Amino acid sequence: MSLDSDTLWVAFGLMLIFEGIFPFVSPHGWRDKMAQLMVLEDGQIRFFGLVCVMVGLLMLWWLG
Repeated sequence: MSLDSDTLWVAFGLMLIFEGIFPFVSPHGWRDKMAQLMVLEDGQIRFFGLVCVMVGLLMLWWLG
């Protein structure tokens, strides 16, 4: 699988689209979720980040 700069820009653009959908569609719901995240401990947030990274790597491995 070749990875060029165009592919990275497309991936970045898609990430921004997906990240922006929830606050665009439901700003109040997004604000409530952010408030819930603020009360989590650092370890809980790190675990969620680790799970996201692992799922992303698994998806890349599976698709590649």
